[in-house]
Amino acid sequence: MITVNNVTKAHATNVLFENVTVTFNRGNRYGLTGPNGAGKSTFMKILTGEYEPSNKGTVSRPRKVGVLSQDQFAFDDKRIIDTVIMGNKALWAAMQERDALCEKSEHTDAEINRLTELETVIADENGYMAEYEAGEILQGIGITEDRHNELMSTLQTDFKFRVLLAQALFGEPDALLLDEPTNHLDLDTIHFLEEFLCDYQGSLVVISHDRHFLNSVCTHIADIDYQTIIVYTGCYDDMVMQKIQARSQIEAANRDKAKKIAQLQEFVARFAAGQRASQVQSRRKEIQRLQITDMKRSNIARPFIRFEQEKPAGRETLIVKGLTKSFGDKVLFENFNLEILRGERVAIIGANGVGKTSLLRCLIGELPPDDGTVKWGFGGEFNYYPQDHTHEITPGMTALDWLMKYETDEGQQHIRGLLGRMLFSGDDALKPTEGLSGGECARMLLARMMLIKKPVVILDEPTNHLDLESVSALAEGLSAFPGNVFVVSHDRDLVSEVATRILAFTPEGLIDFQGPYDEFIKSHPLPERKAQARW
Repeated sequence: MITVNNVTKAHATNVLFENVTVTFNRGNRYGLTGPNGAGKSTFMKILTGEYEPSNKGTVSRPRKVGVLSQDQFAFDDKRIIDTVIMGNKALWAAMQERDALCEKSEHTDAEINRLTELETVIADENGYMAEYEAGEILQGIGITEDRHNELMSTLQTDFKFRVLLAQALFGEPDALLLDEPTNHLDLDTIHFLEEFLCDYQGSLVVISHDRHFLNSVCTHIADIDYQTIIVYTGCYDDMVMQKIQARSQIEAANRDKAKKIAQLQEFVARFAAGQRASQVQSRRKEIQRLQITDMKRSNIARPFIRFEQEKPAGRETLIVKGLTKSFGDKVLFENFNLEILRGERVAIIGANGVGKTSLLRCLIGELPPDDGTVKWGFGGEFNYYPQDHTHEITPGMTALDWLMKYETDEGQQHIRGLLGRMLFSGDDALKPTEGLSGGECARMLLARMMLIKKPVVILDEPTNHLDLESVSALAEGLSAFPGNVFVVSHDRDLVSEVATRILAFTPEGLIDFQGPYDEFIKSHPLPERKAQARW
């Protein structure tokens, strides 16, 4: 159990949350939600102890807490298997001290007694099964057994993240605190993690922008809104429904009160100077009793995303023949043929590092193939959202000025309206580009795509920095687009809602499945990689 009592956190004059009191009970799995900038990661760091509250509020934690580290390079000099075992701090410290004592050729009586104590600690922490259990988790998240004794420095950044996730899961923690655990995970690894967490019996608090993941895992949602945290029973979709219903009920009650107050005020105005003083006084007391419920402005906001095309592409949007690409001995795809017709929406899925981005770059001419041809049909012009968009937005400008570079005819008011629809209202349009958050940069790039009305939209991992409501808005916008869509994503709800065709990188090669994602999964089920957790 984790107990938070009267915690406030503010940055300068910006209050993220105030006097929060909440308990995360054992056996419950809580999704910590809220839009970008609401304070989710800040609150998570208060739970871990990395940050202190701004007031004298307190946080009570159990002895063993698994925390997902965000520093992928902190363990580069450690073996992969050891990095996982280090998630159980008491066990790792005991093993290190025991090994150091065992290296001595002679021991004092005190050292012998200490060795006995250390062996007891290791036994109590199930240390004799540590490498086996750590290995099971590693295999479950996609790191094969032959790599477990290698150094962390040999792994790519996304696989280092997976090891840190395994570290948090290891050692039977009483509580788990996971900030964006699905980052860098492919679909089948996310599926493994969902099953693993659903078996977990401690207190889980998780931040994720993956709606499907939250709906699959969470029994409760702790939502940061109105400068506090409100706990709802159920998954994310349940929370949204409860929140809408609660606000609608208050709004309806306020309308009824306002109507009644207006009637009472009319009576008071008519008879205040007359002979009905007692009735007037009674009406005044009734007006005071019928106070309108104060409704703070909710910080949940959804952008309005709609893509348009000035003119449609030809019937045959894209024709690919014999496309082949390798890096060294690794063949990404070979002799691949593809024909895409106008209006088709294609999702490209598969594990990390298999070639999804390389395929996109070959299609748009940014990466030359080893063999084969790519031919775009008549009018096949495209908008491209790259996975790494670090250098896409020019620094030293305002958001308004940057987007104005792509305006053609309609002027500044049109751009301000577009920025407003993408949640840059008022002075937010004048934010300096170098100060934009990851989510704000993502929305700016999507605004540019909305402004440049091409018949083909190509997106590589567009959900990485978007909050849940923005991801939903993006899915709606792509589904309503009459042109062609190519999207690389691990977000299952986005893929399910948008795609009419799947290009899947599988162990058998690159598969062209002409149908939606749900039908693809039925014919190509995810592999079982479930580790046996001992909670």
